[in-house]
Amino acid sequence: MQKAKKIVLLLFIGSFLASCVSKKNITYFQYDTIQQENVSNSYKTILKSDDLLQITISAVDLETVKPFNLPAVNFATTTNNIVGTPQQQAYLIDNEGFIDFPVIGKIKVGGLTRKQAIELLRNKLDPDYIKNPTINIRIANYTITVLGDVRNPGTYTIPNERITILEAIGLAGDLNITGKRNTVKVFREIDGKKIKYDVDLRSNNIFTSPVYYLQQNDLIYVDQNKSSSQDAAFNRNTGLFVSIGSIIVSLIAVLTR
Repeated sequence: MQKAKKIVLLLFIGSFLASCVSKKNITYFQYDTIQQENVSNSYKTILKSDDLLQITISAVDLETVKPFNLPAVNFATTTNNIVGTPQQQAYLIDNEGFIDFPVIGKIKVGGLTRKQAIELLRNKLDPDYIKNPTINIRIANYTITVLGDVRNPGTYTIPNERITILEAIGLAGDLNITGKRNTVKVFREIDGKKIKYDVDLRSNNIFTSPVYYLQQNDLIYVDQNKSSSQDAAFNRNTGLFVSIGSIIVSLIAVLTR
């Protein structure tokens, strides 16, 4: 019986050691040096299909800009009166990259940077409709999503349209201790195709990664490490394992008498 107890104790110690997490698997920025020549702080938002744009046109002559700053209003079905406070009209980029803009009509802005879209609008407005217009464009539905083994998974709205992968992980409360830091996945849509990137948070090379600056609708996914996955499987089958373990211990006790 004493021998059986030793065997059980050894099995317990072995499983405990196997579940321990090494420091080298959880510490950020421990590998590689930052390649300063490859670090870029320039960031350009590329307008995409399904982006909801808020476009504001202003000029010295306020009367000339009114047709291009239409309010979005709701009407009561019975009285046909305006309900609530009018909001600024938003323009959805369709699957072909077009928006339907007042007076001008269809304009293709998908695939353009914000600066390029502003210049395109300015060329269409000035001088035929508005002289020296000031144009502002922002994405009303700029969001990123963080899923997997993080503390607060979810979809987050980014008001300033500029966020790094580290800031996004911070919004989600950081990775759990069981999250895999060496293969954080970023999914991004480019020209209608889903592209997957793997990022190692333990390496300083993250600062030169093409997904260091996120784009709207990027998805970050953090997988569980192997021991955590095994623990989850173990917890689901705890009753079965206890029964099997009891039988094994009983058999060892009988055989070693």
